[in-house]
Amino acid sequence: MKRFISRFQISNGVVYTILVLFMTILANAGERIVPPVHPYPDGTLVYHPDSLGNRIPDFSYCGYNSFNSAIPTVPVKVVVNPINGDATAIIQKTIDYVASLPVDENGFRGAILLRKGTYRVSGRFIISNSGIVIRGEGFKTSDTRIIADGISRETLFRFCGSEPETTSQKNIITDSYVPVNATSFNIKNADNLKKGDKIFITRTSTWEWVDFLKMRQFGGQTGWLGWREGERDIVWDRTIASVSDNTITIDVPITTAIDIDFGGGYINTYQWPNRVINCGVENIALESDYNTENIKDEDHCWNAVSFENARDCWVRQVTFKHFAGSAVATYETASRITVEDALSTEPVSEIGGLRRYTFYNSGQQNLFQRLYAENGYRDFSTGACAAGPNAFVQCKSQLPYSFSGTVDSWASGVLFDIVDVDGNSLGFSNRGPLDRGAGWTAANSMLWQCTAANIYCFAPPGAQNWAFGTWGRYSGNGYWYEADSHVKPRSLFYAQLADRIGKENTPDDPVIEYNTNATSSPTVEQAAEIVEYFQTPVKSVKEWIAEAPLRNPISININEAPDIEKLKVASKPEPHKSAQKVGISNGWLLSNNEIITGLRAQVPWWSGSLRPRGVKRAKMAITRYVPGRVGKGYTDKISDVVAEMRGENIAAIEQNYGLWYDRRRDDHVRVRRMDGNVWAPFYEQPFARSGEGLAWDGLSKYDLTKYNLWYWGRLKKF
Repeated sequence: MKRFISRFQISNGVVYTILVLFMTILANAGERIVPPVHPYPDGTLVYHPDSLGNRIPDFSYCGYNSFNSAIPTVPVKVVVNPINGDATAIIQKTIDYVASLPVDENGFRGAILLRKGTYRVSGRFIISNSGIVIRGEGFKTSDTRIIADGISRETLFRFCGSEPETTSQKNIITDSYVPVNATSFNIKNADNLKKGDKIFITRTSTWEWVDFLKMRQFGGQTGWLGWREGERDIVWDRTIASVSDNTITIDVPITTAIDIDFGGGYINTYQWPNRVINCGVENIALESDYNTENIKDEDHCWNAVSFENARDCWVRQVTFKHFAGSAVATYETASRITVEDALSTEPVSEIGGLRRYTFYNSGQQNLFQRLYAENGYRDFSTGACAAGPNAFVQCKSQLPYSFSGTVDSWASGVLFDIVDVDGNSLGFSNRGPLDRGAGWTAANSMLWQCTAANIYCFAPPGAQNWAFGTWGRYSGNGYWYEADSHVKPRSLFYAQLADRIGKENTPDDPVIEYNTNATSSPTVEQAAEIVEYFQTPVKSVKEWIAEAPLRNPISININEAPDIEKLKVASKPEPHKSAQKVGISNGWLLSNNEIITGLRAQVPWWSGSLRPRGVKRAKMAITRYVPGRVGKGYTDKISDVVAEMRGENIAAIEQNYGLWYDRRRDDHVRVRRMDGNVWAPFYEQPFARSGEGLAWDGLSKYDLTKYNLWYWGRLKKF
């Protein structure tokens, strides 16, 4: 073979490819010996698709600007100094000021620099303008610290634009099969499409697909929890890279195969003028105040930072403390978000569903890297139908109360890369009826160099999941390779990134390198090498994150930016408040002494679902609560409830508290629950939880001598 290759002077890469092909032929004849991805001698990766062309996805498109450029340091435009008392007004005034500035050629308005000190805020902040960065002078609690005061459960910093404007015309994909990681396909008519167009690619969820996966019901008369046609469509947000005849090429691969036998797919073009882009939170400590007499208090701030209808944003070098829900949550309409170098400690909440989902992602092309979380519930997790690719890289979960991984239906193209769940589980599985019929949670997803007490890698019919170099106790029918060993490269994400943009353009030392041949059965020589290597202690993930300012310093230069108190900035007018006097006289409901007439409406008190169909059919409610989510079917805006009542000539609402809290929607069986894995939406009770003991729903017992402050606060506001 060598003489043959030498005679024809074939390059090393071609030689290696020929050898791999030869090995693949042998593998097809017997035991598989060639893994679906492995490195060339020069470090670049080679992939081996299956017979339909599906291959391990390229995850490297995750993060800010698809990782085609680094997160910039945006110039400071205004400075804020700590004040005594409530700092809500001055911070809001500063956000309004920067929002009024023009967008520069790079898409930014400017950064707000919060000087070192403590800022206590009773209010919460919604950023709906692009190009605004919230920056502190350091992310230790002794640097710049914002404390969310009060009993409001609203998100501290919510980056939220408006919904996209999508064309109604569907352009059908004509290929019989488009494999995983494909970037081109044929459509019926490309005449009106061009390079640069923004499109949604929808992979339909038909009854044929649901039945193929056996997801219509889960046994025991659970058909009401089963998957339904059209409820689990996968929708990718992509840009057209080129058009040739009726073939279009897109900028980022797809992560679930589009199969004509299961309904195929289609594309729509869209415009998104009010999507929030180029925003960030950085170099700061965020904290929630809480009732120190109740270690499971929930009448305080739940989420620290969230993104909706947002793109190309970031959270970096931030510490989080005492939040009940998520440190960072990226929802379905959030894409290309980077969350990096962050620590979350001491969460305060009940131990149960939708609490302590520390770093949570339902969007696509989002990157969560170099993160640390303590005592969470599901520290690194994905939501329903997260379209992918998405990546968690170099993350540590310390003693969580539940597992990390894919937790809801069919997240596709998820990478867990050097993720360590210390004391609990990590992986991909079929969760059946749990979490309102999650069923199969992952497709075409990878566990790479991960560690956990239990590693799950189950693969659904028609798709694959992989586990390379994992350490733990294993189960699953997915593809396993080199269990209880380390594999090369150290990070799949950064190896793929180097292949795509060039090694010279990738960050230096993005993950902690372990330069040993660690194995569960080392030779004497390998054991000696390991002992020698660890004579110098290797940094923990927590220590590595704390040193982020040394690797990637964020400038706090004010560039002669003015102090907000020296600027004449007009405050936004207070929203109009009705002067109506409402009361009852002789049994009549009066407003300004006039009889109120109209219809009467009931609020829901046990039924509800966060699935698209359930949200669409939801009725207005006052005390329905969904952590971090605002709008009808979630946590209703009181103003929207009132507006709907006016529009529908509804004069009064019959208020009901929730029945059996949220376990009523699990089933109607009155049995003690083994855990607090409750489902949203939550229909709150008038009474407070005690923070002690366990009620039959798995959360703490109620204290009938104390009121639920959130519940009564909502009624008072209404």
